[in-house]
Amino acid sequence: MIEHSHLKIIQALDNKGTLTEAANSLCLSQSALSHQIRYLEKKLEVRLWERAGRKLRLTQAGELLLQTAQHVLPVLEQVEYTLKAYGEGRQGVLRIGVECYPCYEWLTGAIGTFLQAMPDVDIDIVNKFQFSGLEGLLNHHIDVLVTPDKESKETIIYETLAEYELVLLVSKHHPLAKSQYIIAENISSETLLTFPVASERLDIFTQFLNPAYVKPAKIKKIESIELMLQMVALGRGVCVLPEWLAVSNLEKIRIGANGMYKKLFAALRMNDKEILYIKEFVTVGKKTANKKLQGLDKI
Repeated sequence: MIEHSHLKIIQALDNKGTLTEAANSLCLSQSALSHQIRYLEKKLEVRLWERAGRKLRLTQAGELLLQTAQHVLPVLEQVEYTLKAYGEGRQGVLRIGVECYPCYEWLTGAIGTFLQAMPDVDIDIVNKFQFSGLEGLLNHHIDVLVTPDKESKETIIYETLAEYELVLLVSKHHPLAKSQYIIAENISSETLLTFPVASERLDIFTQFLNPAYVKPAKIKKIESIELMLQMVALGRGVCVLPEWLAVSNLEKIRIGANGMYKKLFAALRMNDKEILYIKEFVTVGKKTANKKLQGLDKI
């Protein structure tokens, strides 16, 4: 069987022209190289080289083997480089699951910065695990889960990307527009615009309305953040979003006297925490999230 070393030998002989120079380029002694040549010819039962004075000339069989080396060796070198990059975490596919609609706005900026830092890594956003992402992470369908919810699991660790405040957004002409904060009863007469998610997954219900036994007059589910903000501006309802998504033509109001605060996490498998591109994504994610929260990267 022709081996990788045989292809390197014939390439070196063709490039250098003499046995001595080829041996030096391969870090072999001249006698060791001569032995390998004789072994290869005996194994293949064909002459590969002929002497022409001090130089070696390839036979027809040798030319065929050289052509093979010129095609195969670059491919093997690239494979070796790629495998090394995989092992060092410089190359691969980072599969990200996102468990909150507003996070997509943040994720756009984070991915752009990440891809500049890690050009050999591809990104795959796995939408089908939306709102059930932990299962996807545990089953290795995704590598990182961006989520505002933390559920303890032995094999999962959570990196805090940022802490943010949820606020109520209303139009400039809304009766609540000048309020410093709202109480649950203020929502009882409102059309609450939410994302198409079960109410038990929404903090405005679980942490604010449900404990006060209050329900909005109407709930309208909207998938698009842009459409939601436009409808609020037109007085067609109110919505609850992270403060970083507040726009200048709307009023933002604190939810409760003390406000409603959340954390945004990157969840990952414990065994993957040292993979270079996952560590880089978490680092970039923290910087990007905090830039948004400080108002340096407004949408």
